[in-house]
Amino acid sequence: MPAAPPTRAGRGLRGATAVALTAAATLFVGLLSPAAAHADTPPSDSVTSDNVEHIANVPKPAAVSNTNSDLAFTGDHVIGGNYDGFVIYDISEPADPQIISEVVCPGGQGDVSVSGDLLYFAVDSPRATDECGAPAVPVTDPNGFEGVRIFDISDKANPQYVAAVRTDCGSHTLTLVPTEDGASDLIYVSSYAPSVRFPNCQPPHDKISIIEVPLDDPASAAVINEPVLFPDGGNHDQPGLLRPTEGCHDITVYPAKNLAAGACMGDGIIMDISDPVNPVVTEVVQDENFAFWHSATFTNDAKSVLFTDELGGGGAATCTEEIGPERGANAIYTLKEDGDGHSLEFASYFKIDRHQGTQQNCVAHNGSLIPVPGQDFFVQSWYQGGVSVIDFNNPKKPREIGYFDADSRIDPDMENGSTWSAYYYNGYVYSSDMRRGLDVLKLTDPRLRAAERVVFDEFNPQTQPNYRPGR
Repeated sequence: MPAAPPTRAGRGLRGATAVALTAAATLFVGLLSPAAAHADTPPSDSVTSDNVEHIANVPKPAAVSNTNSDLAFTGDHVIGGNYDGFVIYDISEPADPQIISEVVCPGGQGDVSVSGDLLYFAVDSPRATDECGAPAVPVTDPNGFEGVRIFDISDKANPQYVAAVRTDCGSHTLTLVPTEDGASDLIYVSSYAPSVRFPNCQPPHDKISIIEVPLDDPASAAVINEPVLFPDGGNHDQPGLLRPTEGCHDITVYPAKNLAAGACMGDGIIMDISDPVNPVVTEVVQDENFAFWHSATFTNDAKSVLFTDELGGGGAATCTEEIGPERGANAIYTLKEDGDGHSLEFASYFKIDRHQGTQQNCVAHNGSLIPVPGQDFFVQSWYQGGVSVIDFNNPKKPREIGYFDADSRIDPDMENGSTWSAYYYNGYVYSSDMRRGLDVLKLTDPRLRAAERVVFDEFNPQTQPNYRPGR
């Protein structure tokens, strides 16, 4: 098991950081047999399947040119997080997206969520102060800032910095939780990698932070609770874990169902969030094939949950015959209410079977439902494995039905891709590619056409909406 990193700037395991690469290399020393030296052959004979059309690419701007990360959507705009800050794109014409603003504000991977005119931005790399442009400092500096920055984006061409909230261990990811009265937002902050050497990130760190943001006074945002999710400690002893459970990596909430699913490194959890300030863990599962519980997505009827395993931390080739189909994969569970809580029952694994070769970093990463009412389809990023479209209507027999895989081995004129997130939004798939920038895809599969009738005014993939035709 890799040691705790000396700084948490690279603890992401959702991006191509030095620590993730080192951790992946350590993990894989004992995994690859001599057969892993097979030739790095192309994954297929085309970049896209017949039912996926690549319609646009916007390269990263010079000012915000570091690794691209997650996406959030509001109206005709998509906000793209980046290790340097964030970019706002106008997508009113999806085939011709336009960059309308770039905000340089480094602080780690820059996870984003949007709520009306407010943008929440995660900081998990210590800075000298909470201001944009503050230099990096060692994680041993007790005055270093990590947490959540808040921006006013009412003027998309000129975002304004509003406030910042410090949280223990910073904010690796964040999840917007709307309140019932609409007077404030709650932000679930996930973070990890504590050490006795880190004054602002002490072990045990089996909790999350909850920030309340009053919408009439966002500058007064503050931490209002730090619920401990693993009072008896999480999964620390399972062989092959990339990191033990020490908090959560990411949380997806489903407010319409009062549910949340946490991907917590060594554990997958379900929470009752009927009282969102005091979430209650109602189910915990572990999987001997999972190295790092990374993210989660509910089906629209909340009868199944898809968890992802980020084997190798995004820094290793896992889409290979040698690693196999059950590691670095999705795990699909059926979800039932069970007495006072919930029960998860394993149904199947899904992993792309387009083997990428030993030189391609490929592992399950961020995705979202394709909102076909009454059906279960999913679009997902696989780093250098590209974007996959998955049918999991039968949770025991998921299958790929489409893909986009930018690869110069197939098309010499195309820059290799490494996609962090792929989300369906109002008729199109938007892929945040760590290298290429923003890609836009059109799904032409007739099975997915009904999704075009589902229109959102706002979409944060980790805050799942409930949908029906025409809404």
